[in-house]
Amino acid sequence: MTYKQNHSDIREGIDKLCQKFSGEYWQKCDRDHAYPIDFVNELTKEGYLSALIPEEYGGLGLPLSAGAAILEEIHKSGGNAGACHAQMYTMGTVLRHGSKAQKEKYLPNIADGNLRLQAFGVTEPTSGTDTTALRTSAKRMGDRYIVNGQKIWTSRAEHSDLLLLLARTTPLEEVSKKTEGLSVFLVDMRQVLGKSLTIRPIRTMMNHSTTELFFDDMEIPASSLVGEEGKGFRYILSGMNAERLLIAAECIGDAKWFIGKATSYACDRSIFKRPIGQNQGVQFPIARAYSQMRGAELMLSHAIELYDSGENPGEEANLAKLLSSDASWEAAEMCIQTFGGFGFAEEYDVERKFREARLYQVAPISTNMVLSYIAEHVLGLPRSY
Repeated sequence: MTYKQNHSDIREGIDKLCQKFSGEYWQKCDRDHAYPIDFVNELTKEGYLSALIPEEYGGLGLPLSAGAAILEEIHKSGGNAGACHAQMYTMGTVLRHGSKAQKEKYLPNIADGNLRLQAFGVTEPTSGTDTTALRTSAKRMGDRYIVNGQKIWTSRAEHSDLLLLLARTTPLEEVSKKTEGLSVFLVDMRQVLGKSLTIRPIRTMMNHSTTELFFDDMEIPASSLVGEEGKGFRYILSGMNAERLLIAAECIGDAKWFIGKATSYACDRSIFKRPIGQNQGVQFPIARAYSQMRGAELMLSHAIELYDSGENPGEEANLAKLLSSDASWEAAEMCIQTFGGFGFAEEYDVERKFREARLYQVAPISTNMVLSYIAEHVLGLPRSY
């Protein structure tokens, strides 16, 4: 059974929950650049943010396909899961590579909402998507690590208790492969915030609660290390496949929202005494957007099936992210063109969703980087970077 066909009860529950949060709610959050705390609290209370946490730790114990269904439905309803989706895609790294002690300490509190794991610290100002060139260091000193460096585009750090952090534990010049010497840490930011950790908000064109982080001799216990020291790059790649699949599901939800919004408007809006949807110039872009969405949805469904069966589908996860983000952006362009001038008015939500959809051409992995991956690792073309 594909993820699209499955989890109908979850989809119905999310749809019902999202009806409590109208377009006006999201417009106000967007206008004020405010974190949608009421929405996140409601998702937490209903257990949806603990979907991927095993039952033994207080979660629902569901597969990634359930997480994808949750995020898709949020976006299909006109909402934005960007405020909370990291708790799902960081969970894969913790579940697959975290210690029993880490899981017992943190997962029950994350499941019941007493702790939030929403921040993922990887990207840096000087290295961007060249992850192996990151400069943030973590030096072992007895029973602790000392962290120094900077991260950027670490979204929701101000609204998270825990941070999944990638840092270099062995200098780049001392490793035989540049992917070696990187380690993952699960950092309790409550212990260091305002002391050795500084969080600085970055205002962006969409309401995404993103920040940059500064570590100044930040001391964290050695027990913060996830898995083995120096093996973090592999752990992060595994987590990134889950991230790309979940973000792709959000893009499918966005595409469905744009298509539904445009279809309804095209049937209702009359110009020259006829509905504009009667014109092929309006019909065809909507039909094409739908076709692209369905193709991307099928790719995503296949990739999620592979992931849930225990595989690590790099090719399929990247293709799903590429096709789904392209489909959502094409649907966004189509929708705003269908609405014409009204598409730029705040009250219709089209311009807000248009700005939000644009993000996924760039993050969490840029379209060009996905194409480079496919060219080199799938087609065998020469490495371009």
